[in-house]
Amino acid sequence: MLFGKRNRIVKRILIVEDEPLTAFDNETMLADAGYEIVATVDDFDEAMKVLETKVVDLILSDVRLRSQQTGIHLARAAKERGIPTLFATGHPYPGAAEIAVGCLLKPYSDRQLKAAIASIDRHLSGETVKPLKGLEIYIREPG
Repeated sequence: MLFGKRNRIVKRILIVEDEPLTAFDNETMLADAGYEIVATVDDFDEAMKVLETKVVDLILSDVRLRSQQTGIHLARAAKERGIPTLFATGHPYPGAAEIAVGCLLKPYSDRQLKAAIASIDRHLSGETVKPLKGLEIYIREPG
């Protein structure tokens, strides 16, 4: 696209974060950046309820959550529905590449989070994305 904005694939984001301040900051910053925040929840069951009733383009989830079910369980369930998950965590999961589209390591700045989501958006549209500090993008196999 010449001199214009490309269309985003990621428009509607579900934030799953059990740290209230982080959740609030992420929600506010991403909404200000033009994303629709479908919901901000802090556990697996609430996130699953949202996935059953709302259209979600990307899940931004911590690995550790308030309930026994973790962001890992959520990413697996989301993958079955064709919804990509970006982990935003201080606790990387070794098998994340099998269930998520990427991992952004905490602590991160607002700028890093916005850049990470923009990179994930470009990656999902098939573009080659150069690595950003603190962000790992996983290659998704078709299907």
